[in-house]
Amino acid sequence: MCTAASYRTKGFYFGRTLDYEFSYGDEVTVTPRRYPFLFRCAGELRQHYAMIGMAHVEGDYPLYYDAVNEKGLGMASLNFVGNAEYHPPRENRDNVTPFEFIPWILGQCATLDEARTLLNKINLVDIPFSDALPLARQHWLIADRTGALTVESVADGLRVYDNPVGVLTNNPPFDQQMFCLNNYRNLSASTPENHFSSALPLQVYSRGMGGLGLPGDLSSQSRFVRVAFVKMNSLSGTSEEESVNQFFHILGSVEQQRGCCDLGGGKYELTIYTSCCSADTGIYYYTTYENHQITGVSMFNEDLDAELPVRYPLRQKEQIRMEN
Repeated sequence: MCTAASYRTKGFYFGRTLDYEFSYGDEVTVTPRRYPFLFRCAGELRQHYAMIGMAHVEGDYPLYYDAVNEKGLGMASLNFVGNAEYHPPRENRDNVTPFEFIPWILGQCATLDEARTLLNKINLVDIPFSDALPLARQHWLIADRTGALTVESVADGLRVYDNPVGVLTNNPPFDQQMFCLNNYRNLSASTPENHFSSALPLQVYSRGMGGLGLPGDLSSQSRFVRVAFVKMNSLSGTSEEESVNQFFHILGSVEQQRGCCDLGGGKYELTIYTSCCSADTGIYYYTTYENHQITGVSMFNEDLDAELPVRYPLRQKEQIRMEN
C-alpha cells in the first residue's frame, strides 16, 4: 500500500511512498496557474495556485497521487479500502469527486488553515473519472509547516482529524492508527533500563535495544507505527540536501521489496516510487524501485502562467556511478 509523511527542519518537506503491483505510467507533473480545472459538479477553476506532484495524466487532465502547491501546502491520497464511502451530491455543499480533491484544495488554499475552512463545505461524491478509471477508495494527508490533517470520507460523512505525527498509511481509520501508538509508548531511541526484575542482572548486549518491539512487517498499521517512530526521533541538518536525504531515509524504513508481499498470480506489491517535495524551493525529488539515484524537478523553473501541464516521465533505469 502506501505511506505519506511531512517533515520539518529549517524548511518543510512532504512526500510519500506509492506501493502497488503495477504503475499507471506515473509522471512528475507541473500544473500551471491558468490550466482550467473542469470539475464535474463544482464548475470551473480557471485561475489557481500552481502545483507540482506525481500524477497519471489522462488526456491533459492530471490525476494527482500527491502534490505541493506554490504556497507550500501539500496533499497525498492513500488507499482506504473497506472504509471509504462517497456520497450523492448535496445542496449547499462543494460537491467534489475524489479524483478532483487534490487540485480543489491545492488550487485554492495557501495554508492548512485555509484548507480546514474549505473542508467544512466539502462533500466527496461518487462520480468516477471514466468507466475505465473507477474511483479508488482513499483517504488523504494535508500538511504545511504549521501541522497536518487527515481527511476521511466514510459512511456517516466527512471526518477531519488533526494529525500530530504528520504520518498516514492505509487502514485502519486514522483515529485507530493513532490509538495503536499507545501500545508502543515504551519504545525509545535510548538504551533501555532493566525493569524486568531487580533480581536479574539482565545485560544490554546490543545497541538499539530501546526499539525492541517496533513492528517490522509490511501491514499498514505496522508501517504507521514504524514510520511515526522513525520520523519523531529523526535528526537532520537544516540544509535542503541534508533534509531531503534524511526524508528518504525516513520513508526507507517502510520500503517494500519485490517478493515480500505476494498477491498471487505472479504479482507482488513493491515501492514503485518514493517522493520528497521541498515546499520552500518547489523541487519535487523522487526515486523509483529500479533507480535509487535521487532525481529532482523544479516547479519554479517552469512557466507557471502557462495553460497546459508539463510532464516529466520517471527515470526508471538504475544509474550507478563507477569509481574505477
